[in-house]
Amino acid sequence: MKAAPEAQKRLLDLAELDSVIDRLAHRRRTLPELAEIDELAKSLARLATQVIEAETEAGDLAREQNKAENDVDAVRTRADRDQKRLDSGAVTSPRDLASLQSEIVSLQKRQGDLEEVVLEIMERREAADTKVTDLVARRDEAAAARAAAEDRRDAAFKEIDKEAGEVRGRRAAVAGEIPADLLKLYEKLKEQYVVGAAMLHGGRCQGCKVALSIA
Repeated sequence: MKAAPEAQKRLLDLAELDSVIDRLAHRRRTLPELAEIDELAKSLARLATQVIEAETEAGDLAREQNKAENDVDAVRTRADRDQKRLDSGAVTSPRDLASLQSEIVSLQKRQGDLEEVVLEIMERREAADTKVTDLVARRDEAAAARAAAEDRRDAAFKEIDKEAGEVRGRRAAVAGEIPADLLKLYEKLKEQYVVGAAMLHGGRCQGCKVALSIA
């Protein structure tokens, strides 16, 4: 296909602008912030699950501790009641006195055992609460990091899109100076070979593999 020297020059200008647009699009697709945001999103999802699990464990332990403390209170109340009966002198039968004293001793032992259970639960609950605090802090830190990465991504997008818009404007102006049939051929070649025009060597387009004769 015949192409005037000036038209060939404008084609090369157009190809250069398209190359810039392609590079900007590639840069937009491969911003490091995109991979960072993706990894942080995965980390946040894991941490959110871990926080829920830790909070559930802490809640279960809180209820377990409350029940154990109620058991201690119930045994203590019963032991205090029996002790008052013993101290009041109302029980005079040796057999009943022995039985009451034995029950008090048994209740006191039971109370001690339950108090040990409460202490053990309290230790586990403290560890669970610490775990929740740590996970929440890590989750919040990851959320802040993701927000910062998103801000950087958005700023980069804005800069790239602005530059791409300016280049497209220049491209439209250059395309308007190229004959319609030649521009159509260029677009077809670009679609097929990515490059629609390239420098000529010996009358041959080095990028598009098409021979052009200078008018």
